[in-house]
Amino acid sequence: MKAIAVIPAYNEESRVEGVINDVSQYVSEVIVVDDGSSDATALNAEKAGATLVQHVENCGAGAATMTGIDAARAMGAEIIVTIDADEQHNPEDIPALVAPLKEGRADVVFANRFGQKNRIPFVRRFANGCGNILTFFTTGKWVSDSQCGFKAFGPKAIEEIDLKMSGFEFCSEIVRETAQHRWRMQQIPTKVLYSEYTLAKGQSFANGIKTALKVLLRSFLR
Repeated sequence: MKAIAVIPAYNEESRVEGVINDVSQYVSEVIVVDDGSSDATALNAEKAGATLVQHVENCGAGAATMTGIDAARAMGAEIIVTIDADEQHNPEDIPALVAPLKEGRADVVFANRFGQKNRIPFVRRFANGCGNILTFFTTGKWVSDSQCGFKAFGPKAIEEIDLKMSGFEFCSEIVRETAQHRWRMQQIPTKVLYSEYTLAKGQSFANGIKTALKVLLRSFLR
């Protein structure tokens, strides 16, 4: 099955090339969506051999992810893996993530950073726990690591997914899509590496509150 990786990237010039090189070992092609970066992210992505798609301005992680999914769909992807550009995820986990898709046991697979003995700061555990509860409240579906950007989609999910939310709230939207389309779901424990850099790149507490409000508003409007 043709597997394509989608890497949304915003000002990741120092890391995107290494992520592309590592991910390329496990997929047929890599798409980088440069989400309006002001640095050399696009240049370094092309240098590493990725297919580059660019947003003229910064549109948000959800918008960049959907742009990448659309591009991968147009390229004939049968499996799409989404992975962050900041090196927090280990590409060596990709085979385990896509195995249930190749074996026909799932339509979408969620990485679970809390399923292994990873060193995750308390504030991140707490924030993700709140995100899980909010996602369950608005979708009726429990995902142990609903806010993780590391996911894999099979043919049915690739055909049906249509994300509308442009920011970090897209992660909860994917869970809602899973529930609405009745995709078969699996969760796979994965490694994660948090550093000062990755913690700085993630959501702040204030942004987390804004994300929660957007998810709640969206759920009541549907």
